[in-house]
Amino acid sequence: MRLFTGLAIPDRIASRITWAIEELRPTADLRWSNPANLHITTKFIGAWPEEKLPGLQRALAALEPTGRFEVTVSHFGFWPNPHQPSIFFAAVQPSTELQTLARRINEALSVLGCEPEKNTYSPHITLARVKRTDVGALREKVAAMANMNNFDFGSFAPQEFHLYSSTPSPEGSVYTKVSGYSLVHSGSETGRAPETGPA
Repeated sequence: MRLFTGLAIPDRIASRITWAIEELRPTADLRWSNPANLHITTKFIGAWPEEKLPGLQRALAALEPTGRFEVTVSHFGFWPNPHQPSIFFAAVQPSTELQTLARRINEALSVLGCEPEKNTYSPHITLARVKRTDVGALREKVAAMANMNNFDFGSFAPQEFHLYSSTPSPEGSVYTKVSGYSLVHSGSETGRAPETGPA
């Protein structure tokens, strides 16, 4: 199974991002994200043996909650640069708590043999993966839209993060919540029962 951890996006923010995707879609032949898959990755795990899943879940459940914090989604970006990008994304403004969450997950899973992250954590929401295509029209459309809207998609206070599985399909990967873990110290359970359905 292929796994990653991340934060789910509230419907009110996801709907604004989906509107932007539909406005931009005609400008470039990209591999656009399924709106049902929108999320903020905190740790890419990759291939993981199913028999080792319980141990991974225990490690995530044992993490110290970060406490309440806000996540703000605003503006677009191209990685690694706007002229030869491989990813088009909605930017997530960095916060100490989100950086701490990513670091704790990375450290906990590294002990289990998961490849540790070597790059600085840069939170974002992937909107499209760029094939070998010209994105000039996309850049122009983004600039034109920016003159009318600052692309502040909104803020939210996540209550938990999730372990997701990624399953390939002819229409693209399907992301499914496997289990959730509380971010607050309110006495709610750290580990939750498995969930089903696209994230």
